[in-house]
Amino acid sequence: MRYTKVSLSGLAYELAPVVVTSAALEKRVAPVYEKLHLPQGQLEALTGIRERRWWNQGVRLPEAAARAGKKALEKAGVPASALGALIYAGVCRDASEPATACAVAAQLGVSRDCAVYDLSNACLGVLSGIVDAANRIELGQIRAGLIVSCESAREINESMIASMLARPTMEHFKLSIATLTGGSGAVAVLLTDGSLGAVGPRLLGGAAQSAPEHWDLCRWDRDFMRTDAAAVLKNGVELARGTWKKFIDELGWSAGGVDKTICHQVGGPHRAAVLGAFGVPLEKDFATYEYLGNIGTVSLPLTAALAGERGFLEKGDKVGFLGIGSGLNCLMLGWEWR
Repeated sequence: MRYTKVSLSGLAYELAPVVVTSAALEKRVAPVYEKLHLPQGQLEALTGIRERRWWNQGVRLPEAAARAGKKALEKAGVPASALGALIYAGVCRDASEPATACAVAAQLGVSRDCAVYDLSNACLGVLSGIVDAANRIELGQIRAGLIVSCESAREINESMIASMLARPTMEHFKLSIATLTGGSGAVAVLLTDGSLGAVGPRLLGGAAQSAPEHWDLCRWDRDFMRTDAAAVLKNGVELARGTWKKFIDELGWSAGGVDKTICHQVGGPHRAAVLGAFGVPLEKDFATYEYLGNIGTVSLPLTAALAGERGFLEKGDKVGFLGIGSGLNCLMLGWEWR
């Protein structure tokens, strides 16, 4: 896929306020550790995640997503009435029906001509939403599209802690521990065709591949989540390696010519394995998992926003957004930063 008209005009986020350490979560499942003869500190040692964040109780997903959306629009100087599409792309939703995007749209005050809908693709939701809005812009159907998401880890963390205490077996522990890496946050990505006065990094194109035979490796069913972390890592890296080759070929880049990368934030071993498979040095990548955990769809774009704020992403950089999600699906997008 290639693009010539799409600009990243606004990127904003909301950080959840409650900091929860890995040590605090492990303390709550101490009886499980004792029964299985596991030392405290396993969670941080295995993932590199020291802490993550939770929303305060009672916070609604559309409210946080709308706050991020308002920030993105204000930064770009684009009115909500100019939006041709508003996409909510989170795994967490306010309800099964209607689309959570509708509640966000109501708070932002979009026009009746704006397409408003949810999009679901596990941790790739926001990147998939970017592709959807970018296609509309490239075709001349809309001038601006806003992709928002809000993820909340508090509820599934609480549920999994109860499940681990009820079933203190090694098998259940292995399938449950990855859930405790989850974090909370909200993000908004504003794309435009450049005609609204706001110009930012240019979307050049991207590539996607899937390995649906591995659909059952990571599942979230209502209040229970299980992850075969070892199998996800092994098969995810294999899928990412193939997608990476397709990605740099599509854009006409070389592996060494990619200046910076932003990966989906899973943890230290995942980051090292993925970048190692591409031959990309760790110093070219910006990471937030250590203090934000895995915020699902929010992780990659929020990390990109922080990387931009802190001067890591510089004008002229060739930047790769490297996303992967359960399913398994992989999507990589290339930007010319400016």
